[in-house]
Amino acid sequence: MVAGLDQVFREEWGRVLAVLVGFLGDFDLAEEAAQEAFALAADRWPRDGVPANPRAWLITTARNRATDRIRRDRVRTAKYGLLDTREHVEEPVEASAFPDERLELIFTCCHPALALEAQVALTLRALGGLTTDEIARAFLVPERTMAQRLVRAKRKIKAAAIPFRVPPPHLLRERLDAVLAVVYLIFNEGYGGRNELAAEAIWLGRALAELLPDDPEVRGLLALMLLHDSRREARFDGGELVLLADQDRSRWDTGQIAAGRAELDRALALGGRGPYVLQAAIASLHTEVPCDWAQIAALCGQLGRLTGSPVVELERAIAVAEAEGPEAGLRIVDGLGLDDFRYLHSTRAELLRRLGRVDEAREAFRRAIRLTGDGAERRFLERRLTELARTTP
Repeated sequence: MVAGLDQVFREEWGRVLAVLVGFLGDFDLAEEAAQEAFALAADRWPRDGVPANPRAWLITTARNRATDRIRRDRVRTAKYGLLDTREHVEEPVEASAFPDERLELIFTCCHPALALEAQVALTLRALGGLTTDEIARAFLVPERTMAQRLVRAKRKIKAAAIPFRVPPPHLLRERLDAVLAVVYLIFNEGYGGRNELAAEAIWLGRALAELLPDDPEVRGLLALMLLHDSRREARFDGGELVLLADQDRSRWDTGQIAAGRAELDRALALGGRGPYVLQAAIASLHTEVPCDWAQIAALCGQLGRLTGSPVVELERAIAVAEAEGPEAGLRIVDGLGLDDFRYLHSTRAELLRRLGRVDEAREAFRRAIRLTGDGAERRFLERRLTELARTTP
């Protein structure tokens, strides 16, 4: 039952919270009510059984808990009046442009009054149900810093009275960069092992493509996610991580690869040369046999010039190492300022291993392990280090 409730939480948290935020107009109150509803479910469902419609039960329970709290708290008279009006007055509801409230929640979180990092972090917390620690790790910042960022974002929404609604068409553009960043970060978190989040991100990508069918970056992001997700079943074997070169390609989803390439073709036909289109083009090349590493390195160079990201430069270093040899790749890696980025150290370790610099490779693996939490990635690095320990310098 605990496992079942955990699955319901992961699948339904974003939907439940989105409905509550729209109803209550308050992130903190909605989140508290949702948490109480899930806590009640954990207490009652093992005894009474899971209801036929878990989402409806959670939403109803959370709304009732919030209503009771507002009624008890006479200090919040304004909220009480608003809630009471919503309960007793039948108001016409405008048809939404979106299939459900989750996209409305994203656009609320991505209001331009909030800093970009706050927009992304708040949506990951609200829609994806990620913990503060998980979001902090995604941003490579301390948990306390992220907690403060989330609190400030919620206060800003409340103080600025930012509405829970879809912006009009002429304002969609200014929100889009943040929305795309949110969707991609949700996908990345899911691609690391939480498959339901990856599915959520792809669903959101398709919904955005319906909303903005002629935007090449929207198409590019959808292509990128589809191409990456096509390899999901092959990335793990018995719970253990499998690198791209070692994956069983028969387990790749050829239908998703075709869908991803079709979206990429549409993005290119629309004149797309932005970061998501370039990343999708790189991902498409990764699905080809043999892999054109020189072309991947060139595209990574374009992407790096466009974004200025040292992480992209690290990806270029990997492609250069495949095309020109590990020494050429290592020269790029050693010039990057990503000392606290675990992938830099794991990449450096692999290149050093290939060059026969065993002692340095061992230390790089140990550094990567220290920066990696428990899970498949850590176990993979530990296996690599153990294999290296058997190697004679």
